[in-house]
Amino acid sequence: MIYDTLDNSNCYVGLGERFADAFKFLKETNFFDMPTGRFELQGDDLYALVQRYSSKPREEGRWEAHRRYIDIQYIVSGQEIIQVAHLSQVQQGEYKPEKDFVALTGNGYDIKLFPTAFTIFYPQDAHMPGLAINEPEPVVKVVLKIKMAD
Repeated sequence: MIYDTLDNSNCYVGLGERFADAFKFLKETNFFDMPTGRFELQGDDLYALVQRYSSKPREEGRWEAHRRYIDIQYIVSGQEIIQVAHLSQVQQGEYKPEKDFVALTGNGYDIKLFPTAFTIFYPQDAHMPGLAINEPEPVVKVVLKIKMAD
């Protein structure tokens, strides 16, 4: 897992061309004028999910991990807590390949995302996004999905 702000994104473009393209997209796009939904940047190899929602109480949170994609989760507005843990420290449920989703149970630790902050989650990074800090609040988030090399 990587946790940083967009100002430091140049530190991570060396992770590969898809990362460089993802950070360029984050820097150059006005997400306030963009509708909610999926936007393909490089087909299934790199795409963005623009999301608008209210953060939720912790008891409504849901652990997840992915096997085929790396997530960059970027906050445009609002703030939230994401609980994180190493995959080896949580219990894994069934993998749903059509959604690239592994349901998990367990405990982790909190990180706070705020405007311009992002996290990068690899397959070994369990995460529970979208949690309210105190009270639920509106959040605009972009999740970039980067396909793992075959």
